[in-house]
Amino acid sequence: MADYVIVTDSSCDLPSELAKELELVVLPLSFHLNGKEYHNYLDEREMPIGEFYRRIRAGEPCTTSAVNVDAYKSAMEPLLQQGVDILDIAFSSGLSATYSSAKIACEELAEKYPGRKVFAVDTLAASLGQGLLIYLAVQMKRAGKSIEEVRGWVEENKLRLCHWFTVDDLNHLKRGGRISGATALFGTMLNIKPVLHVDDEGHLIPMGKVRGRRASLDALADHMEQSADDPASQTVFISHGDCREDAEYLAGEIKRRMGVKNFVIGNVGPVIGTHSGPGTMALFFLGSKR
Repeated sequence: MADYVIVTDSSCDLPSELAKELELVVLPLSFHLNGKEYHNYLDEREMPIGEFYRRIRAGEPCTTSAVNVDAYKSAMEPLLQQGVDILDIAFSSGLSATYSSAKIACEELAEKYPGRKVFAVDTLAASLGQGLLIYLAVQMKRAGKSIEEVRGWVEENKLRLCHWFTVDDLNHLKRGGRISGATALFGTMLNIKPVLHVDDEGHLIPMGKVRGRRASLDALADHMEQSADDPASQTVFISHGDCREDAEYLAGEIKRRMGVKNFVIGNVGPVIGTHSGPGTMALFFLGSKR
């Protein structure tokens, strides 16, 4: 076994096969749909993502829960007992208590196993933004970088990880308190689509608005064109809320404009999808700043 493993949580939204290929340990967050609890495993073993979005569209109520300290300790302790160090790369503290749980678990386990290294990093990222940081961290690990070097790189570069989002249904943002009821009502009537990003504190904030779905997708590409570092050399990540065709359109537009060749396209999972809704489109890349 490797001298250290990378641990994360399911809000990273990485496709299941990619997470397996990257040799990650992934802890599931939970969601409560219509009063029943499900675990958000990346392989969708408890609920297919299509069913989740069908039920959300039908108006079933849903809430989410963070990974708790005990779950982290249960997953990490057997690794430490085998003599393996741990780097946890966690969901934004600005959106979830998951990083707080990870940090507490790491501190307690580091005290119990003084010969081992147990680190937690707050990505200040969400969905495939978190996934992209993890993907890049694994590439560094495979290139022979130490756990300290990878941890340091993630800390130093996480605020270069650009997140740009749009949503199709404003009512989900209204329920989450991101916009007012009046804004949702009039925005829906006028076909207004918000453009949002994740800021340096890891919060999802509105940055603008456009009229029409296609214009909102083009706005995401516009932001990348304005701020990406050497985009043609990057692997760009795109996540979508049950709207694969729109994700393919966005990828095509980015390829046409900026010569990007490599993409990872995946679903916005239930943890983010509960709050952003079907039709969410999110774009992730490295830039000069968020």
